[in-house]
Amino acid sequence: MSISSERDIVLARQKVRALATELGFSVGNATLIATAISELARNIVAYAGKGEMVMSIVYNSDRTGITIVASDSGPGISDIPLALRDGYSTSGSLGIGLPGARRLMDEFNIESQPGHGTIITVTKWKP
Repeated sequence: MSISSERDIVLARQKVRALATELGFSVGNATLIATAISELARNIVAYAGKGEMVMSIVYNSDRTGITIVASDSGPGISDIPLALRDGYSTSGSLGIGLPGARRLMDEFNIESQPGHGTIITVTKWKP
């Protein structure tokens, strides 16, 4: 789904919560996933202006989960370890978006190059 406005952030949150509920995630875990996705979508709007989010159901040998890929063609992140540090922000916010999303999800991967955008892949496994 395309992400370019506050409305898209709300829709992404609703969509992933519905998917998590459909897969049998607890209300608490569905809320954690929705919160993480909201933070990633908010970063797309704030830093890149627009981007994409793809949500999918994933399976491994004994688990089911949800993977979300958030991507944009924005300015990219020059110092990923710094961007993942609690309290760091280039926009004057509280700096909890990326570190918070990383804590809320079971798997977190970020790829970014300055001037070429960012791709963040997160997964939450059903307990």
